[in-house]
Amino acid sequence: MNRDLRRDLYAALAAALLVTAAIVIGTVIQHRYGTLRVGWPPLLATWEPHVGPGTPAALAVAIAVVAYGPSLAARLPWRTLLLATWGAGMAWTWSLALVDGWHRGIAEQLTTGSEYLRVIHRFQDITATLQGFNDHILIDTPDNWPAHVAGHPPAATLTFVLLDRIGLGGGGWAGVWCITVGTTAAVAVLLTVRTLADESLARRAAPFLVLAPAAVWVGTSADGYFAAVTAWAVAFLALAVTGRRPAWTGLASGLLFGLTMYLSYGLTLFAVIAAAVLLLGSNRWRPLPFVLAGFLVVPVTFTAIGFDWWEAYRLLVRRYYQGAGGVRPYGYWVWANLACTVLIVGPATVAALRRTAVKLTHRRSRPDVRLGVLVLAALLALLVADLSGMSKAETERIWLPFVMWLLPACAWLTGVRGWLVGQAVLALLLNHLLLTGW
Repeated sequence: MNRDLRRDLYAALAAALLVTAAIVIGTVIQHRYGTLRVGWPPLLATWEPHVGPGTPAALAVAIAVVAYGPSLAARLPWRTLLLATWGAGMAWTWSLALVDGWHRGIAEQLTTGSEYLRVIHRFQDITATLQGFNDHILIDTPDNWPAHVAGHPPAATLTFVLLDRIGLGGGGWAGVWCITVGTTAAVAVLLTVRTLADESLARRAAPFLVLAPAAVWVGTSADGYFAAVTAWAVAFLALAVTGRRPAWTGLASGLLFGLTMYLSYGLTLFAVIAAAVLLLGSNRWRPLPFVLAGFLVVPVTFTAIGFDWWEAYRLLVRRYYQGAGGVRPYGYWVWANLACTVLIVGPATVAALRRTAVKLTHRRSRPDVRLGVLVLAALLALLVADLSGMSKAETERIWLPFVMWLLPACAWLTGVRGWLVGQAVLALLLNHLLLTGW
């Protein structure tokens, strides 16, 4: 065993110890004080070993990606690789979701008491509802919004309202939307890595983007859909700042970044990743007017209708501390959130982050450094979110948009199939031993 691989394994072992500590200490805190408000610390889940209709498919997809993924990623034509990555990612995500069955795993996920679909009927007059949206954020207000509706700007809920308006109503269609759109995030990440670093790194990262344990929560939570929107915003920005049709790619990027702000307040931290992309671009100034023009569309539209984003965020902070956020101890979650992150990115990504530090320190090659900067920006944004205290628990879904940008670091790993096995085994264990909240 060479020295680099040994150090990779040490990093993975250290991460496993972090997760173990979060489980043991969290269980003690929850049993003694009940303040964590999760069933299986550090995850919002309950211990319920089970198999389901998706089990055979999940095993088959995992075996196929481990056996053939690296070689196919190396030799498939680029566009075919992108389609294959999306297709394989959907197969992996669907099969994991169906381990819990159609109703419990997909159709009912977005219909629970805290979810978006519970309030579709209150958006009969969209304009009037948006104008009065902030009046229902606080818990002590009449007809207060469910937790997820109150906790996000209204574009998140409006997505499902509009699906309902075009005849795709109900939890089943909402789940299909989140999985279908959410799994495109991997394609956007590959395009960005190829554009800013090089194609060989993107190809080596592809199997890890497919077989990520994060798929457990992409299917189905709305945050998987948010991850795709942010990923495409970054991808279009990367294309724009490298001279790839800067007008329309810049406009598309700005439009999606503007939408991002109205899907989740926390995703404003994607400004850190956007800044890294601008830093890496060779043509960073020319597309900026188009990016700005696109960015203004969504905020101007919502503001003109009568929704006040800043007031909504101020009220959300109060709502957060009125609920579980005011009870959950910061001293535990500030590090246990990182244990959650280990579980969604897997041991391979932990080892890859160690290699990221090495690449940036020793500046091995220009593409390596450029990819390292992108990964480091995502890690920085995630750490800021952690320290803010506004993400105490449930980060296994909340941080999906950020962790998608940590996965490409796996391009630097050696012994690829062994690491892919580790990723698949972790995802399968999580989905078969626990009943997750999403």
